[in-house]
Amino acid sequence: MFFDMKKVLLLTLFLFSLTLPAQDDKDNEKGNIFKDAGDAAKMLLAKQKLYGGQYMAALATYREVEKNEPDNATVKYYIGLCHYSLGETEDARKVFEKALSLKDIKPETYFFLGKIYHRGGNIEDAIKNYTQFRSSNNGEKQFHTETSLYLSQCENAKNFMAKPLDVMVMNLGPTLNSIYDDKNPCISADGKKLVFTTRRPMTAGEAVDNEGDGKFFENIFSTEQDSVSLTWGAPHSLDSHVNTPAHDACTSISADGKQIFIYKNDINDKASWGGNVFVSKLMNGKWKKPESLGKPINTTFWEGGACVSPDGKKYYFTSERPGGFGGSDIWMVVRLSRKNWSEPVNLGPIVNSEHDEAGMFLAPDGKTLFFCSNGPKSMGGYDIMRSTFENGHWNEPVNLGYPINSPAKEGQLSLGANAQFAYLSSDRPGGMGESDLYKIDLKEFAILEKDGVKRSNSGISILRGTIREGFEGFGMADVEVSVHNKMGDLVANTTTNENGEYFFTLPGGDYLLEIKKKGYKDISESLTLTASNKETLVLEKGYLLKK
Repeated sequence: MFFDMKKVLLLTLFLFSLTLPAQDDKDNEKGNIFKDAGDAAKMLLAKQKLYGGQYMAALATYREVEKNEPDNATVKYYIGLCHYSLGETEDARKVFEKALSLKDIKPETYFFLGKIYHRGGNIEDAIKNYTQFRSSNNGEKQFHTETSLYLSQCENAKNFMAKPLDVMVMNLGPTLNSIYDDKNPCISADGKKLVFTTRRPMTAGEAVDNEGDGKFFENIFSTEQDSVSLTWGAPHSLDSHVNTPAHDACTSISADGKQIFIYKNDINDKASWGGNVFVSKLMNGKWKKPESLGKPINTTFWEGGACVSPDGKKYYFTSERPGGFGGSDIWMVVRLSRKNWSEPVNLGPIVNSEHDEAGMFLAPDGKTLFFCSNGPKSMGGYDIMRSTFENGHWNEPVNLGYPINSPAKEGQLSLGANAQFAYLSSDRPGGMGESDLYKIDLKEFAILEKDGVKRSNSGISILRGTIREGFEGFGMADVEVSVHNKMGDLVANTTTNENGEYFFTLPGGDYLLEIKKKGYKDISESLTLTASNKETLVLEKGYLLKK
């Protein structure tokens, strides 16, 4: 997925495991001595499984110990931690609360119980448990550091929830959502194509991730919008060469709907080791086998996802490579030619924090970046932030507020060119599965900005077409296509792809389109684009080049 939840959990648990021997001693000092050596050995084995990401196997072993140790608060804590790591927060809550009624409570019980209350929107109880953990002066130092962050996020949540936005956030229902994890909605600029990541089975007898959380592997599904009813059709799985037996998660779709960026981390695929980004292209109505984006985007470090600007020239991606500001950062490269890239540039400390930034979406205007962050501006978990590119730099990100964000974990946001609706994923309470897909009505909320001032969602038009050589020629690659306003200023430029296609998203207005390729006659044409806040208007213009 755009950010690998399993990676996050494993990192947290790894940090916690660094002092395991010392922690075991602390447990024994408190009287949590097991009745026999067999139970003590099982506890050690279970911890190895837990910190190795084998949550179901660890849970089974802890349950065996629990039969002999029904009133052992330490055993209860680890059982709760297994449930929490599996995403079974309600089961975890019950076990943690039971542990609090026993003797020799592990302080971390308050920490994780606080996180569960926090995620569920029970902010006051979250604060109470975080405060109790911090006042204990015991437990892992890393968790005490995190507690300070979570308490500040709780205050953010209280402030945002006290002043809700005039928007409606609607669950997309059983047509698109399932009882499984559904996330990362990615919509094309025309609003007609939606791809997302799901952990539902594709076929009967679907394999599960036995080395991890025991759930079905991630797959990419797609759906199209009916042009009359404006409803989404039943989603279908992409081809088998796109969805493999391992995890495959979409991170974005290009504005023209013809490229899907995919996160892979498959131990059986050397190109994806450690987490890398791939791209699948739509050719003749079929999605091609994903290819690694390669250097300089992919490295031996973790790369979690990518998105592309509407003109296809800039790629934004997340990475944990050296040179960042902490955790996962957002970087950018410029395509210099079909095979050459600029050196990656970090978006800097204004956008990136010492925590994790992930789940990017560049709006069709090419200037507004939406991304997820679990830093100090969040209400809890990952929240969606917005930054606007003005005067050569990215502005200070702002939290989109409640109810777009919640104390739960929000996945990436995407919206079409008319900016009337946006889509996101969230594991907020009330959904059908762990995470669900949601639709946001933006008719009364200006989600885009210009020059630091909110503007109405007036919509953006799409200009696209194919440039060929001769009447029966194939599309021509690397043709220069530029758009100028009526003052003669360059507004946008691009080069055609391997199929001879170009694609622009532009505000309504009068423009001059210019087409150039060495050895061929130049073409210029005046065009008028109209924009609507009700639908995305598309102007398709094909051209024939002559020598």
